[in-house]
Amino acid sequence: MGIPLIETDNLIMLLFRFGFNLLISWIIIQFFYYKKSCRRDYYFTFMLFSVTIFLLIFLLNNVNMEMGFALGLFAIFGMIKYRTEAVSIREMTYLFVIIGISVINGLAMSASFAELLVTNAIFIGAIWVLESVKILKHTATKLILYEKIQLIVPEKEPELIEDLKKRTGLNITKVQ
Repeated sequence: MGIPLIETDNLIMLLFRFGFNLLISWIIIQFFYYKKSCRRDYYFTFMLFSVTIFLLIFLLNNVNMEMGFALGLFAIFGMIKYRTEAVSIREMTYLFVIIGISVINGLAMSASFAELLVTNAIFIGAIWVLESVKILKHTATKLILYEKIQLIVPEKEPELIEDLKKRTGLNITKVQ
């Protein structure tokens, strides 16, 4: 059929780059995303996206594709929204980062391993800086459907905040 049973060099390259991509994705997801969100469902999703995108790009790298087709494929995966729940900006950003890293690691066949390492380190460094509490102050927000209409007036804000604290068990600092 013209297809060799095994090409050892290509197989070793696939396994090495796959392991590298998986390690980088795991570092980002485990130490930056999951540390703050504790969302196992997205942890699972991001890791599988990383595996899928990397293998898709790596294995399609040998196929002659137009750049527009490749970017269209990338855009489709980047714009996925789940119908069962609205995906927050943070989750979509991490999904885009994981897709981007997997595409870079899968397509950068002419880049040296040092260049790949530096590129991935830049991603990790940027995420570390932006997720750092010292750099950007983060205040969690939550949308709440509230039924006590009499408390939703400016002069009753302290009572509203106290009621929300009791109901949610959260430290409420501001309401809007």
